Parts: sequence; C-alpha cells; structure tokens
Amino acid sequence: MQIHVILNRHGGTLKTTDLDWLADFVKAEFALHGHEVSVEVLDGAALAEAIEAAARREAVDVLIVGGGDGTVSSAAAALEGRRTALGILPAGTMNLFARSLQIPLDLNAAVAALAAGRVVDVDIGMANGQPFVHQFAVGLHARLVRIRERINYGSRYGKILASIRATLMVLQRLPAIELEIEIDGVSQRIKTPAVAVSNNLYGDGHMPFADNPQGGALGVYICKSRNPPTVAKLAMDILLGTWRRNPALEVHTAQSVTVHFSGRTRHKRAVLDGELCDLEPRTVVKTLPRQLRVLVPSDADYHAPVPPTAEEPPSKG
Repeated sequence: MQIHVILNRHGGTLKTTDLDWLADFVKAEFALHGHEVSVEVLDGAALAEAIEAAARREAVDVLIVGGGDGTVSSAAAALEGRRTALGILPAGTMNLFARSLQIPLDLNAAVAALAAGRVVDVDIGMANGQPFVHQFAVGLHARLVRIRERINYGSRYGKILASIRATLMVLQRLPAIELEIEIDGVSQRIKTPAVAVSNNLYGDGHMPFADNPQGGALGVYICKSRNPPTVAKLAMDILLGTWRRNPALEVHTAQSVTVHFSGRTRHKRAVLDGELCDLEPRTVVKTLPRQLRVLVPSDADYHAPVPPTAEEPPSKG
C-alpha cells in the first residue's frame, strides 16, 4: 500500500519526541511489510491544508496522522466516504478514537501494530453535515472547554490539570440548557446541565469511548440532575466507565437525534470532538454505519456493547 504520514509537530507527546527518528522508524517498519511510505512533519497551522490535500490524492491508500483527538477528527472528516483509509498514531491527551480502534497508545507499539495491520470500515457520526468520530455535546462540556481555553498550559499534563481546574469551576455554577430533543422520532422537552451524543455507545470500565466502532448506533446521554455533588459523581462515573449504574443519567441508543435550541446565546455553546462550535437552532445528528475506512491492528477484536441494565432506562429508539 501507499502510505502517507502527517505528524503534528505540536501535537501532545510529539512536542517532546525526536520526530526525525520517528519518521525513520515509521518508514522502516512499514517497509518491512512491503508498503511505500512518505512522511510530513508540520506545524499546526499547516495541518488542515495538508490533510485535505492528502485526502484528495488517488494514489494514497492510507493517510496516517500523528497528533491529538483534534487532528484525528480533522482527518476523519476529510476522509469520510473516501477510498483512502485513516491511520492514527496517538499522541494526544485522551486518544479516545484510537482507544476505540484498539490502537496501542505507545507510539512505537502503534507504529508496529499498524504496519502489520488491516483496513476495516467503521461508523462515523454527522452533526448538521459535519463528521465526528467521538462526540457532540451541549452544556457542561462546552462551558468546561471555554474555561479551559483561558488557562495557559504547555504540555499534555498541563492540559489535564487545566481540565480538572475547569471542571471544578463549572461544578460551582452548572449550566441549565433548555432543549427539545427528538430521539428516533420521540420528542421530549428538557432542562439539563448536559447532553451528549456519541459515535456508538460507550463501553464499561474505562474512559468514555466505544468498545465497538462498528455498532451502527448513536449513544445519547442526558443528565437528569442539577445538583452539583450529584453531577460531580456522574462526571466521575463517566470517566471511570461506571455510568450505567448512575441514576442521574438517562441513556438511549438511536439512529438519529435532533436537538432544538431556542436560546439567544449560541456562540461556542456546543462541542464537536473536543472543539467548540456554535449551537444551531436545529442540530440533526445521525450515524453513518461503516462510512470511514481505518487502518487497525490485525488482532483488533470489536464486540457489541453490553445491553442496558435494569438501572438504566431502556432505549426509546
């Protein structure tokens, strides 16, 4: 295969990595498996243009990006529905989509696993026509990101500390967003601190990422409490993967979700794959089953999520 690799010089752990060495290592590993490889090392400002250009090149079979979740999301959006597959060298803070694809988080191990890997088709979400691989969220998450952007941090660990600080600040004054949400044709009016829609349902016992990226359904999560300690407990349960047992969370699976918002303040009131965006009066979120080709380790073994428990409201979809 013809492989093109784009490394974000300022992406997470790549800031402190010898990128000349990494580029040579990538070329050597993929060459061992008979692939032809080219590598670009770029600053963040040049990434979007380079990703778009590589996505349009017919000769490229796999575009591999090295960086955080933002870089991965940009590449996935450019490759959605195309023949070219996406590969990920995880170098961000959370690396949630890489975890879902079962790509090792250690860079050396990730290179070796992908060099011997295979191409599969996985699901991708769409929010008003904008692709996403992880999550669309309204409310608490958007306020957290807005606060975090005002905090200076220069490293992966600095970003983690900034996120913790921002979370504590948000919990002191929770948002209360009034929405009408339609889940597979069933509508309800809600006033909530947070709503999130994920590309496939989150798994158990770990960070919020999908165990099965081929599950063919959106996960929908509605916070039912505006009590700060209760919401703090819920946030911790989501982070630890124990959210199924938390009564403050209403969970659904769906093919389509429509969020209606009539408030006046829309600027940067939503988050798409970790990046702030405007909250439109009407946002339609859909799943596109197996519309993204990805390079994954040859031993990746996806499995369906566990069905909802008795404590969790059943899907209305």
